[in-house]
Amino acid sequence: MIVKMSKYAFLVYHKEYETFLNRMRDMGAVHVRETQPAAEQPHMQQLLAERKRLQTQLRLLKKIQEEKANEDKKKPLTLAPARPVTEEEGAALLNRIEQLNEQIGEQHTLQQSIRKDLAAISLWGEFEYGNITRLQTAGYDVAFFTCPSSRYDTAWEDTHCAFVINEVQSVTYFITIAPCGTPAEIDAERAKLPDSSPARLREQLRLAQERTDALSGELAAMAVNDCRTLEAYDTLLSNDFAWKNVHLQTVREAGDRLMLLEGWIPAAQEKEMEQAMDSNGYFCRKLKVTPEDDVPIQFRNNRFARLFELISRLYMLPKYSELDLTPFFAPFFMIFFGLCLGDSGYGLLLLLVASGVKLFMNRKLSPQMRPVLSLVQILGASTLVCGLLTGAFFGASIYDWGIPAFDALKEKVALDNNQMFMLALILGVVQILFGMCLNATNRIIRFGFAHGLSTIGWIVLLLSMGVSFLLPSVLPMFGTVHTIVIAVSGVLIFLLNSPGKNPLLNIGLGLWDTYNMATGLLGDVLSYVRLFALGLSGGILASVFNSLAVGMSPDIVVVGPLITVLIFVIGHAVNIFMNVLGAFVHPMRLTFVEFFKNSGYEGGGSAYNPFKWNR
Repeated sequence: MIVKMSKYAFLVYHKEYETFLNRMRDMGAVHVRETQPAAEQPHMQQLLAERKRLQTQLRLLKKIQEEKANEDKKKPLTLAPARPVTEEEGAALLNRIEQLNEQIGEQHTLQQSIRKDLAAISLWGEFEYGNITRLQTAGYDVAFFTCPSSRYDTAWEDTHCAFVINEVQSVTYFITIAPCGTPAEIDAERAKLPDSSPARLREQLRLAQERTDALSGELAAMAVNDCRTLEAYDTLLSNDFAWKNVHLQTVREAGDRLMLLEGWIPAAQEKEMEQAMDSNGYFCRKLKVTPEDDVPIQFRNNRFARLFELISRLYMLPKYSELDLTPFFAPFFMIFFGLCLGDSGYGLLLLLVASGVKLFMNRKLSPQMRPVLSLVQILGASTLVCGLLTGAFFGASIYDWGIPAFDALKEKVALDNNQMFMLALILGVVQILFGMCLNATNRIIRFGFAHGLSTIGWIVLLLSMGVSFLLPSVLPMFGTVHTIVIAVSGVLIFLLNSPGKNPLLNIGLGLWDTYNMATGLLGDVLSYVRLFALGLSGGILASVFNSLAVGMSPDIVVVGPLITVLIFVIGHAVNIFMNVLGAFVHPMRLTFVEFFKNSGYEGGGSAYNPFKWNR
């Protein structure tokens, strides 16, 4: 659900404004209302650009930390604590890190160029350019040629004083020695060589590598000694941006003597905030929230739904006047993931891996990572249960093992392909109708009961058609009762879809709504077939890998089982990666497209971000 917000205006004398802002920041509850886009101000753009540079370099330093930790896994990597840092010191530190990265890049480019030259000149063997210079001083010119070996003429050795140096991949490398001023006329390509000898190039490569190692060593030391200081600098910039943004959103009244600031605060904290303002002599007034207000969004859900908030944020936050759909799509998403992955063995593996990471690496996990692992646990458990519908366990069927417990379970829960196909469609119909119910509820809450009647008419019509089709004895299709239900639904759809408007306009809008419903509803329901198709394709691939593991194993005592295990592990690892990705993306697509559309979800809200100290 969405936390209720209260809107306040604060009026403060200009000499007390800095003190007021400090106390407000210590309280850390007021989301400042934005009247001017901060990103459009030049000085704010500079801060954002500086933070972007800083984030880029921090990612590189953390990558270096991971590499150092992997080099010596027995000795944990200990980072130096953050030092007190000013903006000038932080900027200088950031500039030095960028300079090191740039110089390392230049050295890598230089090494690549030297290696290229070395590879080209090594084909001519070891020689010194000094010898060629001495020959030129003596009046002889040395020319380097290449040609296909089939075109090399041994007569050139007599006519042009040619000497074969090397032959590589049917290409002959040779030189000619002739008096200066008499160039050799030979049907071959004249080679262009680097200006340095092989020995000189190797020396240049060694020096470049030493320079690279020195720069990399300095950067690695900074990754250990200065990373947390850079993080402190990032926090400093973040606080500076927030402080300047508050000043930017402040409206100056009465000749700059009074400072007016508006903001949002969770309704549960408004009494505490009012008491703090009164005790310090500051004036504040609660304002009426209007439909035009961009009220910040803060979620407050139970432990289960809270895990799925990260999926909601991947799309967009709801508007303040809308329902938070997170607790409503969470159970569907869990089930859809399990059906798409569809293998109890894969689900058990996800559950055990996530549980093991939480158990043995709990202290090392970041606060952002823990809910992700909890979500993986839930999705793994869902897959474990949904896999029982087909009996799939790493591509094998547990219902073919002849175990009495599994045989009994098969009679109660096992479904064939036709039943799994129907289950996917039924789940689609249920979620779409549930979304339409939420749409009607949301419209009633936002605009009044009359604005939800049209959607209620569609829900009643669709439910009556479904009941008449499945249970004709209860509600005969187009019988008297069913005809009355259809007539009532038609009135709601065609005459009450836009309360207060011209009836002819309502009829036109109803016809347009009918066209959209007729063309879109069938496609929406059929989209849920992917729940069946993904689970089926994943199971087929898993069984194929099992067959390959057994069929390609040679009849050798040690090698045979080893190859079987290798094919099994690699094959199922690839299958798990592909299927987990699909099992996450496709339910998310069903949620964001089919469910959100039929729920009337608009979105576009901004996150609640109170003015506070970032530490």
